[in-house]
Amino acid sequence: MLKKIVLFLAVAGVIGAGIGYYMFNKKVPSMASEKSEVTIEAAQLYQEFEADEAAASAKYVGKIVAVSGTVLEASALEDGTPKVLLDTGSDFGVSCEFDPNTKHAKTTFTPGEKLTLKGECAGINLDVQLARCVVVQ
Repeated sequence: MLKKIVLFLAVAGVIGAGIGYYMFNKKVPSMASEKSEVTIEAAQLYQEFEADEAAASAKYVGKIVAVSGTVLEASALEDGTPKVLLDTGSDFGVSCEFDPNTKHAKTTFTPGEKLTLKGECAGINLDVQLARCVVVQ
């Protein structure tokens, strides 16, 4: 009986380790192939979060959002991944961190440039945060 329990636990451990290894190494799909659920202007998106964060979070967080606006500033993360802040006409903006799993045709942006970016909305932390962004053509 004890041998069966030990054997069962060993098999369960191996299966669990295999699933864990698979999930750890699984690639996140590129945002370029994802379809946006919402299309909105950067100023309107920020205003909705500013007016009622709970309602805006329920409406946008976890969804793929295409946001249009004017580049306020552009930078790069330590690993070289581009990051763009879209102007909202207020003290804060819409922060778009690019998808590190996607090869981007364009990685440099200039302030004043108009563009549309698509990414997963992560909520607001001073700026509205979009993750895994790509430029919408």
